[in-house]
Amino acid sequence: QGKARQDKTRQDETRRDKTRQDNTRQDKTRQDETRQHKTRRDKTRRDKTRQHKTRRDETRQDKTRQDKTRQNKTRQDETRRDKTRRDKTRQHKTRQDKTRQDKTR
Repeated sequence: QGKARQDKTRQDETRRDKTRQDNTRQDKTRQDETRQHKTRRDKTRRDKTRQHKTRRDETRQDKTRQDKTRQNKTRQDETRRDKTRRDKTRQHKTRQDKTRQDKTR
């Protein structure tokens, strides 16, 4: 009877040890999964931030490019207007000179 009780106690302890080991293993697995999930989540967040920054930078560059194009066009237009104005002034002066010459004749 005493031996049977010792055997049962030993079996119970062995069972408890196995259960404890299983629980520890499950805890470690759960922690690993949580860590992997956090890492994946952080990576995704970083990627999205990077993409957003890149998109923002591209938008800024596009805006700068558009602004420069607009400025360039404005400058070209002003140059064209100035040229036209000068030409008209020249034509006008020439006409005045001709009229003056005709009058003096």
